[in-house]
Amino acid sequence: MTTGVELGQPQAQSVRSDEDVVRVRQLVRAVAVSVKLSLVDQTKVVTAASELARNTLVYGGGGSVEVTVVSNGRRKGVQIVFADSGPGIADLDLAMTDGYTSGGGLGLGLSGSRRLVDEFEIETSAESGTQITVTKWSR
Repeated sequence: MTTGVELGQPQAQSVRSDEDVVRVRQLVRAVAVSVKLSLVDQTKVVTAASELARNTLVYGGGGSVEVTVVSNGRRKGVQIVFADSGPGIADLDLAMTDGYTSGGGLGLGLSGSRRLVDEFEIETSAESGTQITVTKWSR
């Protein structure tokens, strides 16, 4: 498995099964190590990636994940884009509420995943599905 350590070169992983969720975790861990995230930050970003990949599978009907090494000029980070063509998130405000869960997952929900990363963006609609972009920066 390649680790995508080259700046700006995304590593793609489809998400069609539970095994793919495991592969996403492994890829994110490898890239997090390559940009020298602390063990705590590695754990945070891998946990968020696991939750969001599972959501992509369960609620989005599957999709794709791209993991990229990014730089802001001072430090490197890991950026992960989760995309599906599912039905979208009907009530985004509710879904982003602390403690909200629709079952399944790690029980973190979107709000928990958002707290584990440094940057979190979400776009969702019934027409185009959901895309979530997260970034974790080295300290």
